[in-house]
Amino acid sequence: MVTESREVMVSSPSSEARSGSRAVERAVAMLACFDDGATDLSLSSLAARTGLPVSSAYRIAQALLRGGLLERVPGGDGYRIGPGLITLAVPPLVRAGVDFCAPQLYALAAGIEITTSLGVVRSGEVLTLFSARPPEKFCEVQLPRGRQPVASSVMGQVMLAFSPSFRAAAPRGAELEQIRRRGFAVAPDASDSSLRAVAVPVFDHMRRPWGAIGVQARRWRLTDAVVRQIVPPMRRAADRIGGGSDRVAIALEISSG
Repeated sequence: MVTESREVMVSSPSSEARSGSRAVERAVAMLACFDDGATDLSLSSLAARTGLPVSSAYRIAQALLRGGLLERVPGGDGYRIGPGLITLAVPPLVRAGVDFCAPQLYALAAGIEITTSLGVVRSGEVLTLFSARPPEKFCEVQLPRGRQPVASSVMGQVMLAFSPSFRAAAPRGAELEQIRRRGFAVAPDASDSSLRAVAVPVFDHMRRPWGAIGVQARRWRLTDAVVRQIVPPMRRAADRIGGGSDRVAIALEISSG
């Protein structure tokens, strides 16, 4: 009778902790790949930026997909920041306000046939809280980046123009005054000159801008004539959103963040 000897490998708690720590560090590194404003990245780009083998990058990307921190780009092979990351970044009170705003944004998007987005200023950047896609004529370029510098974003510019505290410190006072007189901001996209963007402010009951509604599209589509057509419904949507009963609470939460 032959007795078979087997060795059972048991991982020590310290080795498991190190392994878990490395996994977290790699996931954080993958999310950090989007810090430079990249809207979507392929798996090979994620692997190259993190220095990971493609197989490891794939496993981490799948875990982040399951958690909602990444999402697949529709119709393509790329990845982009998912809604779960925005949910973690935005206070619950603001998320409750987004739930109120979403129907207004979807109605506007369907009417003008361009994606409409709601943005707020936080820590010197414009944070896109929500984007509503139209049922028709949607394309990926209509989606703004999740975070943008205030000064280079039309949503940021329109909030600067209507906020006295921002205007006093702004180096482009004359430009902001022109936006204020016109009532909306329109400019080429700072990172892609083939795009054009338009934004209107969202005010609280004291006429303080706590957010902005923005749209962007190819310049050949967002002509001056189209801008003149879409600005009035954008303003009406901004008035409805700004007139919500809990908008002041959202503005206070944002300003204290």
